[in-house]
Amino acid sequence: MSFRSRKLLLGVVIVVLVGLVFTACQAPTPPTPAPPTPAPPTPAPPTPAPPEEKIGTINVLGVWGGDELASFQTMVAPWEAQTGGVMGFSGTRNLIAILTTRVVAGNPPDIAILPNPGQMVELVGDGHLTSLDSFLDMDKIRREYAQGWIELGTVDGKLYGIFMKADSKGTVWYNPKTFAAKGWQVPTTWDEMIALSDRIVAEGMNPWSVAVESGEASGWPATDWIGEILLHESGGDVYDQWVNHEISWTDSRIKSAWEKFGQITLTPNYVPGGAIAALATGFIDGSYLPFEDPPKAAMYYLGAFTQGFIAEQFPDLVAGEDYAFFPFPTIDSQYAGAVTGGANVVVAFKDNPTVRSFIEYLASAEAQQIWVERGGFTAVNNQVSLNAYPNPLARLAAEQLTGATVFRFDADDNMPSAVQKAFWDGTLAYLQNPAQLDNILADIEARAVDAYQ
Repeated sequence: MSFRSRKLLLGVVIVVLVGLVFTACQAPTPPTPAPPTPAPPTPAPPTPAPPEEKIGTINVLGVWGGDELASFQTMVAPWEAQTGGVMGFSGTRNLIAILTTRVVAGNPPDIAILPNPGQMVELVGDGHLTSLDSFLDMDKIRREYAQGWIELGTVDGKLYGIFMKADSKGTVWYNPKTFAAKGWQVPTTWDEMIALSDRIVAEGMNPWSVAVESGEASGWPATDWIGEILLHESGGDVYDQWVNHEISWTDSRIKSAWEKFGQITLTPNYVPGGAIAALATGFIDGSYLPFEDPPKAAMYYLGAFTQGFIAEQFPDLVAGEDYAFFPFPTIDSQYAGAVTGGANVVVAFKDNPTVRSFIEYLASAEAQQIWVERGGFTAVNNQVSLNAYPNPLARLAAEQLTGATVFRFDADDNMPSAVQKAFWDGTLAYLQNPAQLDNILADIEARAVDAYQ
């Protein structure tokens, strides 16, 4: 982490003495004695060097727990060893509520790692965040981060967020050995995926695990489905208009994406226990079903970070052989290769040497590579080599992000927090009562009208 530069201004005083000599025609007279040379001035005492800026304890608020938190702590360990600093981490899936409470109470963390750049923009607007370009080497940042990521972290021309951990959300998880044994082919289009799902039901198995429970944030896994579907069905321009509230939530294209999500979750026998089970099942637990013995479902849609959940639960399974993912299937061929993604953004509420050192470290390729090598992490810093990824799946996820024909940041994470929460809650209401979809979309639209004013 760079420290404040200090300049020491040294004054140099040069004294020039000039002697004058007079010559007379008369007989020489004794020379006038030269005045005594004045004693040199007493030098000013040297300016003391500034004391070394001390790195202390930093308080970090984020969403991680379990294996993700262990990986983050491993990533931070070299910073602690090199600087003498100490990280205190508070993890909660209810980050928005907890952070809002702390900010209102005047007790924000030093740093928050948000899954939501939309919330970052709100915090900047309310004057709570410190700009990072005041101390980061921005030339270095521009070399190591794609312009798109820098723009996502910039508000009103100043950088407020560094994106550190990215994930493709175009990943459908499955067991290749199960597919091979059953003679199932990996689908490449939505219609092929529905046909495969129907075949799996006919063969006596549930094709899908769907799980949307996540405490106060329940519903976000369902919003990932809807965003990915919309991008593949209607393209990036419509997706952007939706995110920016330039089209209504009641638009037919938005409704179609919800209905396709319902086609997966609400079709009889597609999901073990149906929509009720999907509402009650934690999103991490849901990832296990295709890999149990015997499997309780054939496929599970969730972001690339799911690899970490599977690897932790089933340490004997081999990535790429016992578990893998296929890209989210094409709906409209003109948007083939499209993908949504998410990333955690590091923001600072305070400005001091410890905060500066910590953020500079997290932004570095050296730090991000530590987690890359552990798995379950796709680096945003482009200096992390693809060879650092621990297995073919992790590399494939990184390549999917860099090679996407159309890429969009996860939709609800770019929306105001009130709209995001309404979106989450709306998906829960839809799974409980799909006949009310029009009313659900109208309610979210009303919330959006207020939020975007």
